[in-house]
Amino acid sequence: MRILALLTEGELSVSDLTDILGQSQPRISRHLKLLAEAGLVERHREGAWAFFRLTDQSSALAILRPMLDNLDRSDPQLLEDRTRLETVRAQRSQSAQAFFSRLAPDWDRIRSLHAPETVVEAAVLDVLGSRPIRNLVDLGTGTGRMLQLLAPQALRTIGLDASHAMLSVARANLEKAGLMRIELRQGDIYAPPFPRDTFDLVVIHQVLHYLDDPARAIREAARLVAPGGRILVVDFAPHNLEFLREAQAHRRLGFAPEQVASWLDEAGLGCTLTRELAPPKKGDEQLTVSLWLGQDRRVVTDWPMLEPDREVA
Repeated sequence: MRILALLTEGELSVSDLTDILGQSQPRISRHLKLLAEAGLVERHREGAWAFFRLTDQSSALAILRPMLDNLDRSDPQLLEDRTRLETVRAQRSQSAQAFFSRLAPDWDRIRSLHAPETVVEAAVLDVLGSRPIRNLVDLGTGTGRMLQLLAPQALRTIGLDASHAMLSVARANLEKAGLMRIELRQGDIYAPPFPRDTFDLVVIHQVLHYLDDPARAIREAARLVAPGGRILVVDFAPHNLEFLREAQAHRRLGFAPEQVASWLDEAGLGCTLTRELAPPKKGDEQLTVSLWLGQDRRVVTDWPMLEPDREVA
C-alpha cells in the first residue's frame, strides 16, 4: 500500500522506492513484481533502470482508486514517505541541473540565433489550435519542454528519448512543474515502441537535424498517427552554420519547406500548414524556425466519439 500510495505521485524507479521506504532492493523488487503480475502497476525499462507507474487499465483502476482514495494521508508513515519522496526529487533535480548547466552555454548560443522560445511556443499552440488531444507523444523529447507546453491539452502524454540522461532532465523538469502523470520512455525514434494508430498528435520538435535519415523518422512517426490525427514537426530552415555540424552534432543544416512536406506526403499525410519564424536579427549567421503540420487523410466524422484510449505497450 505504501508503494501504491507513492506511485500516485508519479512514476518511480526501484532505486527511488528503496531510498524512500528504507527496504532492501530485492524486497522492493519482489513487491513490484507481484503488483505488476496483479495488473496494478506497469513497468518499463530505461537503459539499466526500470520505472514503475500505476496502471491506466480501467478494470484495475476500479480496484485501485477507491482503495487509494480512502487512505489516511495524515498517517505518520505515509507522511514520512512523502517527505522522503520530496528529498529524492530534490536530489534528482540537482543532478539534472548539473547536467544541463554543462550544456547551457552552447544551447544559449544557439537560442540567440533564432526566435525566442516564447515566440516558438506561441506559434506551436496557435498552429495546433483548440482541437482536443486524447493521446500525445513527443518523439525525442529532450528536456521535456513540449510535454510541459502541451500536457494541459491532452488526456494522456508520453515523451520518448534515446538518452537516459535527457530523460532524467525531463523527469526533473516535469516534477518541478507539478506534472506527475506524464509517461517517459527510453526508445529509438526509428523504432518507437508503440502500436500503430495510437496517437492523435505526434510531435517531433528540433530532432530531425540530428538524424541521418529524417524521412525514415517521419515514416515511423506517421505509423503511430490515429485516423484523422496529426504530426507537428518543428525544425530549422536551411542555413550555412557549419559550426552546428562540427560542435553540436547536427547532421542536417535545416530543411526546405517542400522537403518536409514531401516526406509527410510519402508517409501518407497531407501537409496542411507550413510556417516560418524569422530570427531576431537579419544576416547569414541566424536561424529561421520552421513548423510543418501533417494531417492523417483518414476521416474521423465525429471527433468526440473517438474510441477509448489504447493501452500503450
